[in-house]
Amino acid sequence: MSLPDYEGWACFAAVADNGSFTAAAASLGLSKASVSKAVTRLEASLGITLLLRSSRQVTLSTAGAGLVDEARAMVAAAVSATEAARGDRRDLAGPIRLAAPMSFGIKVLGRPLAAFLERHPAVEVDIILSDARSDLVAEGIDLALRISRMDDSSLLARTIAPVAASVIASEAYLERHGTPRHPLELAGHRLVGYGHRERAMPLHFHREGEQATVVPSGPLFANNGDIAVPLLVAGGGIAVLPDFIADQELASGALVRILTDWSLPQSYLHLLSPPSRLRPARVTALADFLVDVLKRSCTGAHDDHLARRTE
Repeated sequence: MSLPDYEGWACFAAVADNGSFTAAAASLGLSKASVSKAVTRLEASLGITLLLRSSRQVTLSTAGAGLVDEARAMVAAAVSATEAARGDRRDLAGPIRLAAPMSFGIKVLGRPLAAFLERHPAVEVDIILSDARSDLVAEGIDLALRISRMDDSSLLARTIAPVAASVIASEAYLERHGTPRHPLELAGHRLVGYGHRERAMPLHFHREGEQATVVPSGPLFANNGDIAVPLLVAGGGIAVLPDFIADQELASGALVRILTDWSLPQSYLHLLSPPSRLRPARVTALADFLVDVLKRSCTGAHDDHLARRTE
């Protein structure tokens, strides 16, 4: 069996990512002719066209679109294997792409990332904050933080800690509309929706020997919880939100928890990475650091631990 044409696959992935042979050649440090020759050789060996060339642009063929993620994964695995073979070093250097939910990234990640970058000043973190679920392989993401119940077994996952969520509202709203004592009573209230999928995702509550399901049907539905907080503080309704989103308002009393004798399905904070277990030492270092610090922050030891890690 002949060996795969690794150079050809790498050049194909570079052209797909950069949009032209010229830009791909510059990114790889090769001549345009060398890149073109490598891709043409790969296409000839496969018997298919991967890239459609014209005088104005280069686009993926149907076959190329189906194979480009495999090409990226092949290149990423080779880079990771090379860097892993060099061993761990204190002077870690290079880029890391990290994805995280918007609210979690803004409220929680700033101090841990600052501490890590102070310790490893030659590392560059490109952080992508979005409540959409990133495709780690297609988008070239090294690590992703995700709050959910895991449903994608193709990714490597490390469970960090449970993420608490509460049913919350303002005292002013509850004084005007009454305080629900049972989840089914939420159907008669202005229930603000929050989630990453369809609007009518049901809320499941349980306590010993009893279950209840409610479908949000209120004045606002958002895939980001921060926008709901001012509405709740102003007395605009009731919502189920992760505690970290409204931690300041809960601490100040601007919002209060209700239905505290009921439980919601437990979500967890996970750290995800692409399927290959080979990764650069800098990525492994950030992964271990985030798991350690974020697990401790969920148990209330966040500030002291960060101080120790940066000494």
